[in-house]
Amino acid sequence: MPSNKYVKFSLILLLSVALILFTQGIKLIKNPESTPITLMTITGLIVLWAFSMIGIFVSDLAQKAPFQWIRDFPILGWVSITSLVACILSDFFVRAIAAVDFLSITTPILTFAGISVVDRLADLRKTSWKVAIVAVFVFAGTYLGSALLAQFGLMVSGK
Repeated sequence: MPSNKYVKFSLILLLSVALILFTQGIKLIKNPESTPITLMTITGLIVLWAFSMIGIFVSDLAQKAPFQWIRDFPILGWVSITSLVACILSDFFVRAIAAVDFLSITTPILTFAGISVVDRLADLRKTSWKVAIVAVFVFAGTYLGSALLAQFGLMVSGK
């Protein structure tokens, strides 16, 4: 594996971390009571960056495994396993990541997900029109299910 690949991934992840910090800063300007940016927030972002890089390294190592299912395991899975193991081993990682506002994380991540989907629009055009019908029902079902659960939660809490 060329080290150029790791430099590229680390810079992309660094951009993601910077966008998360920027988003949390903007949210703090709009809502001063939200999660403040502290040294622990910066530490949490560094921890998230490190977990992502370790997951990428493990994914590359897994390509040498004799089992196909290990080679086919996605990078996101390796990052998740890395994070899970580290957070189980030390409460420090949990506290550091908790200092990063969750909604600040989702904004850049969803942006990158959207960009990655745009790269595959040609593949999407090759699929059947029936996929669109299934997608509409999945989205509607997910929305209605979420709304029903939220309503149930509000009723139980008395609000």
